[in-house]
Amino acid sequence: MNIKQIVSQLTLEQKAALLSGATTFDTFGIRKLGIPSLAMSDGPSGLRKQEGAADNLGLNGSIPATCFPSGSTLANSWDPAVSTAVGQALGEESQANEVQVILGPAMNIQKNPLSGRNFEYYSEDPLLAGRMAAGYIRGVQATGTVATPKHFAVNNQELRRMASNSVVDQRALHELYLTAFEIAVKEGHPKALMSSYNMINGTYANENRALLQETLRDSWGFDGFVVSDWGGDNDHVAGVKAGSHMAMPGSGMVAPQELIDAVKAGKLDESVLNQRVGEFLAVAMAAKEKSTPEKPNFAAHHETARKAAAASMVLLKNDQAILPLGAKTRVAIIGDFAQKPRYQGAGSSAVNAVHVENFVDTAAKVLNVVGYEKGFDRNGKADEHLIQEAKALATESDVAVVFIGLNEAQESEGKDRDSMALPDNQVALLEALANLKTSVVAVLSAGAPVTTAWAKDVDGLIYQGLTGEAGASALCDVLLGKLNPSGKLAETLPISYQDVPFGQDFPCQDANALYRESLYVGYRYYDTVSKPVAFPFGFGLSYTQFEYSAMSIDDAGAHFTLRNIGAKTGAEVAQLYVKSPDQNLYHPVHELKGFTKVTLAPGEQQLVTIPFDAYTFRAWDPHKEQWCQPAGEYQCFVGGSSRKLPLQGGFKVSGTVPDPQTDLPHYMSGQVTEASEAEVSRLLNLDENAVKTATDGLTINSTIGEMSHAKNVIARLVARTLRRKLDRLAAKGESSLNVLFIYNMPFRGIAKMTNGAIDQRMVDGLVVAVNGHAFRGLHRVISGYFANRRRSKALARKLGEQDCE
Repeated sequence: MNIKQIVSQLTLEQKAALLSGATTFDTFGIRKLGIPSLAMSDGPSGLRKQEGAADNLGLNGSIPATCFPSGSTLANSWDPAVSTAVGQALGEESQANEVQVILGPAMNIQKNPLSGRNFEYYSEDPLLAGRMAAGYIRGVQATGTVATPKHFAVNNQELRRMASNSVVDQRALHELYLTAFEIAVKEGHPKALMSSYNMINGTYANENRALLQETLRDSWGFDGFVVSDWGGDNDHVAGVKAGSHMAMPGSGMVAPQELIDAVKAGKLDESVLNQRVGEFLAVAMAAKEKSTPEKPNFAAHHETARKAAAASMVLLKNDQAILPLGAKTRVAIIGDFAQKPRYQGAGSSAVNAVHVENFVDTAAKVLNVVGYEKGFDRNGKADEHLIQEAKALATESDVAVVFIGLNEAQESEGKDRDSMALPDNQVALLEALANLKTSVVAVLSAGAPVTTAWAKDVDGLIYQGLTGEAGASALCDVLLGKLNPSGKLAETLPISYQDVPFGQDFPCQDANALYRESLYVGYRYYDTVSKPVAFPFGFGLSYTQFEYSAMSIDDAGAHFTLRNIGAKTGAEVAQLYVKSPDQNLYHPVHELKGFTKVTLAPGEQQLVTIPFDAYTFRAWDPHKEQWCQPAGEYQCFVGGSSRKLPLQGGFKVSGTVPDPQTDLPHYMSGQVTEASEAEVSRLLNLDENAVKTATDGLTINSTIGEMSHAKNVIARLVARTLRRKLDRLAAKGESSLNVLFIYNMPFRGIAKMTNGAIDQRMVDGLVVAVNGHAFRGLHRVISGYFANRRRSKALARKLGEQDCE
């Protein structure tokens, strides 16, 4: 039986149910027609399948699973083969636990270093992010599991994430924020995709036809289904019309009833409903056929995690070749994170790891360890006693390996970071150790940039990121030189947060998040304006050295010779950057257009080609609203980072001459922080793209946290209680995604996250009540409750009779 035949046999109620979650993580199934219920699970860094009944937010305890390096760490490998191996292992664990759909990879652009979810995302560059995501998708789907890249699109802050409007110009939208997903879709061929919470230029992503139908499906050839982020289904009917399919999590009978009512009222053509159901079933039926549960091979997957962690470590400093360590080097281990590792981010991606290594125990087996001292409390203030104990131990060693980083509360889904600074007590420890004769090697655990003024006090610095469960053994191999570090930074480390363009505006506090920097994100800004940085994009040292020479360029790409001129075998990530000759559109000084990782033995050389492709010379023409290829002689640069490009050559390209953007002078020069409000308004077309916010009272799109300004005293008390709870948790170095989610959730989200107990009419009543009309609002809530209950019971009974479960 083909998909069209199956759809033709479905009742209206069954079709509506198939596009709505049955539970927090499961879809509806129909046994009689062989339609399976699909089980979904969080999975950017490892399987997160809940034990027992899932809670509405999906945050209860989960089954044991392998924890792999975070997305921001994996991207430092600059090797899609690494993300493919991780994806395949993750897919195997999904199959073993009867999970058909993995909610990952997470791949939004790292627009600002304080974005709370940057640890899940790959890079500030769309080419690198897209290629790493495509590798992950290929690995997952090779097992028969469906991969779900997220969050589509322009989802770059956690504050008000369900109630914000990302106002972005068309060039940045297409060239940065959509290109990453385009590469992932075209090269990875995912069978599902998750839409983001936010609006894009005034339209919710999950209701944006230009995004979901015209771009994703018609232009890129996507043939899977779109699932809303959990609670991100603002208007289910509008979403289905636009090209979305699955509203998650399950909302009881509320979401199916919305579709049924819309069809009966003529607001949704049933042919559109049929189309969406058919598109979903094409994936669901195939996923069922490939499911082959078997016991996970945790030992093999732990080794995959170790290899991925090792490939992703970045050597940022190595004065006097302090590394690698000798077998007899006396090593002092210092730092809270050495014994209790910071190996993953917090939030929905947090994995119940099978076997987390700690460095103290692991190093004792392979290094000449003289002892361990805590040095600092990860959640406390500077402690002179702990510092003195660390100093005493360090004097007994040749090298002190000091573990520093961000604690669990500083990087979490649901909140953006307050600062780029490393905690003061850790800086104080490094300053104290710097006054000793002992050499210091710092190991940094963080999923996003921190300021590094303290790096002057250390002889060696390894940025290990968030390594997953097997980071300790991987680090030992790197420290001893068994593995030559080959990671490169996938995100620039600025000197100061003040250097970040428009950093003072992040996160945006009101409804409109203005993307004032346009294309000038990360190295695109720093390199264009020659801003000094702590460590540039693409940077990473090795225990050997590489020489670039003899570049030639033709239609196929850039060809050059890469030679290992050092004494150790190592891998180099060769990077191709291209500068546009176009003077009509604004462009960064150069942009990453290709890369490859090459392993060479000492003295070995290799002829390397980085090919040109469909992304190399294109730009979005905002006037014609399509891709163009500006004509002229492009400059091609090849080297080991965005700031070290020894090879250069020109290549003439035929194409078009776009209409000029002369009304945006500071974007033409790159000095975007000097742009006037009028220039920014022209860039972002604010008159059309900005959301008009209500000035009199709260609305269904106001957040629960905004009840602190409500007219109703109880509503104010609830909001302030939540705020105090968050502040107390932060003071203890802890975080609660449940509380963060509720605090930032708009009122309309209540109808999406209460398993059908509350519908939109009841939410409208709540808003009336918090705006000071308690009796009128409560009357609407109570009457709505009984009406919703009657309708839901009737529909549930009918679906049960139709074999829908």
